[in-house]
Amino acid sequence: MKLQINYPWHLVERGQGFFVPCLDAEPVIQAGLHKALGYRYFDARAKIGVKNGVIGVLFYRLPLKI
Repeated sequence: MKLQINYPWHLVERGQGFFVPCLDAEPVIQAGLHKALGYRYFDARAKIGVKNGVIGVLFYRLPLKI
């Protein structure tokens, strides 16, 4: 069974992000960054980490440089 992950890129502004809990991070990172390209977010990044004891991936956009 394959789970469908909804990546809320349409809600993310510069300097913001969201966390996706997962066990196998590499396919989640690839799929998430691929979805970001659909919104033309070339500044999207991903980091593997732990949040509240749950392993997952933090997706975020770089803040605007001034």
